[in-house]
Amino acid sequence: MIKLDIVNRVADRTGVPKMKAEQAVDALFNSMKEALARGERIELRGFGVFVVKPRKRGIGRNPRTSEEVAIPPGKTIRFKPGKELQARGFSAEDDSAANTSGAREGAASLKSDTEY
Repeated sequence: MIKLDIVNRVADRTGVPKMKAEQAVDALFNSMKEALARGERIELRGFGVFVVKPRKRGIGRNPRTSEEVAIPPGKTIRFKPGKELQARGFSAEDDSAANTSGAREGAASLKSDTEY
């Protein structure tokens, strides 16, 4: 699902014009971006929680040259699905099973505690 699909569903379910629905979706996403940029936690009951977590600095390795590379400390956004979403079958166990089988859902799939 892409942003346009969300806008279309909001317009269909609420009966508002698509332009108004797009403005509402944009306002929601912009508010979420600003809150995460400030380091705030976003909790959407029944859906999940977005949190900003610190990322440790460390040493990585360039796979082509095997040269060690310093990884600076930073921040990452994590998503933890809520109980209702997990009840529908989206959980960390499902995610790890999908990764070990080699199946990949794509960028729009929901993953528990995934770095973005």
